[in-house]
Order: sequence, then structure tokens, then C-alpha cells
Amino acid sequence: MSIKYYAKISGTGMYVPDKILTNSDLEKIVDTTDEWIRTRTGMSERHLAADNQAASDLAYEATIKAIKAARIKTKDIDMIIVATISGDHPFPSTACILQQKLGLKDFPAFDVSAGCTGWIYAANIAKQYIETGVAKNILIVGVEILTKITNWTDRGTCILFGDGAGATIISRAGEKDISRFIDSELSADGTHYDLLIQNAGGSRMPATEETVKENLHTVYMEGNKIFKNAIRSMYSACDIVLKRNHLDVHSIDWLITHQANLRIIQALGKKMKIDEKKVIVNIEKYANTSSATIPMALDEAIRNKKIRHGDIVLMASFGAGLTSGSLLIRI
Repeated sequence: MSIKYYAKISGTGMYVPDKILTNSDLEKIVDTTDEWIRTRTGMSERHLAADNQAASDLAYEATIKAIKAARIKTKDIDMIIVATISGDHPFPSTACILQQKLGLKDFPAFDVSAGCTGWIYAANIAKQYIETGVAKNILIVGVEILTKITNWTDRGTCILFGDGAGATIISRAGEKDISRFIDSELSADGTHYDLLIQNAGGSRMPATEETVKENLHTVYMEGNKIFKNAIRSMYSACDIVLKRNHLDVHSIDWLITHQANLRIIQALGKKMKIDEKKVIVNIEKYANTSSATIPMALDEAIRNKKIRHGDIVLMASFGAGLTSGSLLIRI
């Protein structure tokens, strides 16, 4: 592929609902304790969407902040890609609904379903459109309302998830701009698709009274197997982009991984032999927001002036599919 231009991140934004569910609150719902949750996941609290909030509502709030940060006008957006597995409806796409909320039309808007790796997948797609000159400013949003598809009787999964949105404007970089996407790597292994799944609601198992009673419309996960696959796949994705660009962990300023579990983040950091001070972690405040975790962590770190202009950031994720991917950028 011939690259005409470089892509860069020009603005970020995030939004989480007002309601907070603490570990102490969960003690009253299922057989668990604050200490058990914190020790095994690193999570202390998570945000829950209101009954009248859908994915597009959270995405809209995050988008407004990203547009402002990018110093562009809403009308400058020429494509929307939303990464989600918990959109407003099975169809139409949440991207089209978000487009309508922004008062826009007449350009591509679509969703990407890649589980927790969704934002990495969407960013990589946007990168191609920018580099080939097809688009100038693309809005990508990772957004999830997983608490509405959570089995609140399953103590193994209900403690893990929160709701939130992370929005990013990906733009064409100027000739003298040091900010740019350096490289990316995407992968999937469908042989393990059933380790993390929402069994009912699709054409394989349409909704019935029985599927609802059996909680088959909620998230099912085999945690131990996911744990091992997560570390292996994210390490591989990071290793590939670093070696391909003749870099190592000492060359990067920050590592942002999917905020699924603190033990996974720490295990990956140890395997990569990276200074733990370079690893961005905010899982204690938001829990696992799936496709939103990386763009939320990125936005928070930029706004807190932790990540600064010119820093090299490596991002990696894994998710249902099983999907995995990495993104290497200079902010």
C-alpha cells in the first residue's frame, strides 16, 4: 500500500456515567469481598449507566470533548467508526446513531465488533483511510455498557465490568508534524471464540423466554483460559511492532494495555521487562470497560499531562474472538 500521508491522534475525550458501584456495594449483591476483588483484579469501583442511557449517549459526550481537544469543528469529521459489543441496538450501527446526534450525514459510519480489542481495530482501519488520502479527520469511539449484559448472580464476572466511552480524532498529519502513527498489528484466533461470549440473542440462539431465564444474554467467560491467552497474545502483538521498527521497551515512553485485570497488566509488563513506571493503569477507578479502556486511559493520561507531545506510546489489547492487536504511535 502506498502511503500518501501520515495519520496522527489530534484529540481525545472520555466520559463515564455518574453512578458509581463500589466493591463494598458488590458485597451486598454477591458472595464476595472488597479485599478479594482488589487482590485479584485491582478494581475498587466502576461506573454504571443509567436506565435511560445507551452506548450512543456515552459516545456523544466523549466525542464532544475529543472534538474540542482536536480544535476542529464537528463538520470537519468525514467518517465515524464505533467499536462496541453493547451498542444501542443489534442494528442499525451505533455509529449511525452517533452521526445523527452530531447533526452529520453523507459520509461512512459503521461499527466494529472485536470485543475489547475494538478500539485498536478501529484505529487501525482509520489509519488506512488517512494514509491513503481518503479521509482527513476520522472519529473513532470505544464505548461499552457492559453492566446491562452482566449476570449479577455470577460473582466471577459481575465484579469485572464498568461502563464508559473513549473518543479519539484521528487526523492527517502535517509535513512538519512529529505526531504520527508508527505501526500497528492485528490478529485473531477464532478457535477460541467460545471462551468469551454472549450466547443468546443472535441467529445461533434467538431470544426466547428460556434463554432469558437462563441468563444466556449475558457475558460468559472462562477466566483462567482468557488470562493465559491475554498475556501471550498482547506480548506477541507488542513484540512484532517493536522488532519491525527496530525498537525495544527502552525506546517507548508509555505502555497502555487493555485494563482487564491488574494481574494481566503486571504479568505482561514483567514479560516485556518494562519499567512499571511506564505502564499506564486506571483500572481501580473504572474496572473493565472493554473497547473503551485504552482510549479512556489515553485521554486521562494526556489531560493529566502524564503523556506529553512527542512521547512514544505502545498500546495493546485482547478480546472476544479471540482478537488481539497493538498500536505504536508518537503523540
